[in-house]
Amino acid sequence: MARWEPWDDDSDYRDYYPPSRPRPAKGGIKARSQRGRFAASWWGQRWITVLESFGLGTRLTRGRSYARSGQVVRLEIKEGAVDARVQGSRADPYTVNIGLKRISKAQRDKLGISLASDIALVARLIDGELPPAVEKCFANAGAPLFPGRAKDLITSCSCPDSSNPCKHIAAVYYLLAEEFDRNPFLLFELRGLPRDEFMGLLDAAARSTDSAQKTAEAEPRASAALRPLTADPQRFWRGDRLPPQSYADVALGHEAAPLASRLGALPFWRGETDFLEEIGRISLQAAMRALEVLARNAE
Repeated sequence: MARWEPWDDDSDYRDYYPPSRPRPAKGGIKARSQRGRFAASWWGQRWITVLESFGLGTRLTRGRSYARSGQVVRLEIKEGAVDARVQGSRADPYTVNIGLKRISKAQRDKLGISLASDIALVARLIDGELPPAVEKCFANAGAPLFPGRAKDLITSCSCPDSSNPCKHIAAVYYLLAEEFDRNPFLLFELRGLPRDEFMGLLDAAARSTDSAQKTAEAEPRASAALRPLTADPQRFWRGDRLPPQSYADVALGHEAAPLASRLGALPFWRGETDFLEEIGRISLQAAMRALEVLARNAE
């Protein structure tokens, strides 16, 4: 059985087990990539790049050949683990198990907080996308999305090869990249975070952000409520015609504080003079005209 000895070189394998040809596998899972690099998505390619960065040498090369020839006859990704069967040189396929450290409850809470800080990312994840920025969110939560070192991968194989990964484990590694291509949420599944739970985190993050925005929008309204208007501000800004008596009220100073001062500063004002000064001048002119109208009506 393959044991965890990640830095064994291939000479050990050749000394004890002479090269052998695998038996043809019936109904095996052949990799879609038959030449060149594996995986089409950035996350699938990242998975392969990470594995190849561990310096595993020709063990991965042999596994790539197994993956392309269809020697993997079963591949199932369950919550926190991969269960596979790989046809080797013996009659019965070897049993391969691969796992990654599960994301803890504390890490999930941190992940939710990290996601809530980027509502645009949350929206894309809900739509089924996997932007590269999600990798940073997992890192901020202390739960890197991809393994950082070879020992982060918990693996076993029932074959007699003592090196790890053996070619059977390596074959599953490559097919996993294509499975992740098809469904990126399987990456989370492998970390013990099923899709429904991850979607729950996204929903909570979206609700948290929405609640914060509503609170921020409500604060200015609450401040305005402390200074109630004595007239309809909507009519004021629309410039609706006021009844004649209103002109008299303005002219006689019945309303000492201008309505504009009750409405506060205007964010769109681009005049060269202060808004309240300008509106005060206009109000005075209107008041003078109102007095003229009242005087003519009285004649």
